[in-house]
Amino acid sequence: MKIKYEDWQPGTDARLDIRRADAVCRQYAADGYDLTLRQLYYQFVARGWISNTDKSYKRLGNIINRARMAGLLDWDYIVDRTRNLRGTSHWTQPGAVIDSAAWSYRLDKWADQPRRVEVWVEKEALAGVVERVAGEHDVDWFSCRGYVSQSEQWGAARRFLRYLKGGQAITVLHLGDHDPSGIDMTRDIRERIEAFVTQDWLDEHRAWFDGESVKASEILAHMRDRIGDVQPIEVRRIALNFDQVQQYDPPPNPAKLTDSRASTYVREHGYESWELDALPPDVLAQLIRDNIGTIRDEDAYDAIADREARERALLRAAAGRWDDLVAFLDGAA
Repeated sequence: MKIKYEDWQPGTDARLDIRRADAVCRQYAADGYDLTLRQLYYQFVARGWISNTDKSYKRLGNIINRARMAGLLDWDYIVDRTRNLRGTSHWTQPGAVIDSAAWSYRLDKWADQPRRVEVWVEKEALAGVVERVAGEHDVDWFSCRGYVSQSEQWGAARRFLRYLKGGQAITVLHLGDHDPSGIDMTRDIRERIEAFVTQDWLDEHRAWFDGESVKASEILAHMRDRIGDVQPIEVRRIALNFDQVQQYDPPPNPAKLTDSRASTYVREHGYESWELDALPPDVLAQLIRDNIGTIRDEDAYDAIADREARERALLRAAAGRWDDLVAFLDGAA
């Protein structure tokens, strides 16, 4: 909604930017997406309305802030995904708890799948996009906030070990910037997860291996024997890749030459880099959907989804007849 808190009469250029921002945000809101300021900025750059510079970003941010305060732009269009209030839930009566439980009731629709999927995204600013599409497909997701910490890598490895012991392989769909660090993050995830999981697997299956020195390839082969001769752990980088840069032509940034990985990056890709945020949210969402679709067994997934719908309906029926349930329980007492 638009709420006016202060007077402001923007100049001609600012009025044009506000109209453009309103049109872009309105378009994405119609599809169920809100935008961060950074995402809106990249929409301006991609359309050739402004140059891709820090000065342009700061100028647009100032215009958007003032436009919102002056009641010229809907407050709901722009979000900050990194700062959120947290608290506990409350209900007005017990029946409302059951209704809430019905709404949130979920079965694990990947329980009978041969391979599980998780989505890992480099940037917290894109959490809203990932959360929405991951939720549509009952897929767990994780905002890495750059390089994944050792604690989170270890925790993920323990989780993956449980899946593997249960006969399920695992695929991580990773999305990161196309820059020296962003590309290297995929390698880092792959190598550290594999190191943790193979060592833990070896510790639990030591009797199957000869000698003290066991190669990772031997451990992975043992895993494949247990889960159906498929790749046990896959880390699949689905964005941002160079073919996508060529396809969608996002605005470039200079590569950070101070990054220790810059020399390798420059040899392979040149002196330009690209941010994941520069891809439109609907493009990112479709990339995730398409990759999930290549992995999921639809029949097994739909069978559990149907059961979930039936059981959710029972909970809603119970919530709607809460007074009858109370009367029945009081009589039974």
